[in-house]
Amino acid sequence: MELIFGLVSLVILIFSAILHEIAHGYVAERFGDPTARLAGRLTLNPKKHIDPIMSILLPIVLMFSGSPVIFGAAKPVPIDPFNLKEGRKDIALVALSGPLTNIILAVLATIVFHVLNLVLPATNITLSIVHWLFLTIAHLNLLLAIFNLLPIPPLDGSKVFSLLLPKELANAYLSLSSIGFIIILFLLMFNAGPFSLGSIIGNLLSFSEKLLGI
Repeated sequence: MELIFGLVSLVILIFSAILHEIAHGYVAERFGDPTARLAGRLTLNPKKHIDPIMSILLPIVLMFSGSPVIFGAAKPVPIDPFNLKEGRKDIALVALSGPLTNIILAVLATIVFHVLNLVLPATNITLSIVHWLFLTIAHLNLLLAIFNLLPIPPLDGSKVFSLLLPKELANAYLSLSSIGFIIILFLLMFNAGPFSLGSIIGNLLSFSEKLLGI
């Protein structure tokens, strides 16, 4: 049963990441860049989005290693910043659309969960699983939103944070994208103390779930 729940969680994580990427592509198109649509990436077809390592292998390793932070990613949608109308501002808004999509999904799942509690309390195993399903959707989408808002390149939060920096400094900061995930994995490996990356993400997640009442 634990394996089944793990696989369902993985599927939820993958499709949440896919919707995250589709949001990037859709907002980029609204701002003048049709690259994602032309590449066939504004689709729910998982074949277009799944990255074997980031979408499947990494979350599985984190799940079964007992990591306090479970995350994954779909292949980033292609975006041509030269097509965007307002440069860095539009890049930041495109980046913000992904985490915002995950927050909306988490809120919607939480609303369904609370309605189910009122109308159909978890009185049997089937209803308990349905309740767990919506709680898991909310939990994983909050986690994706919080993780992606970290101001570490290439995460979405770095593109938002870069707006606060002078252009040259912002470019140098964003150039760290090539080693960003190595930095993130290094910080997660040394997950000790209240100021570790894992603890910070966990505290933000707990706070967010309390706000939603779950």
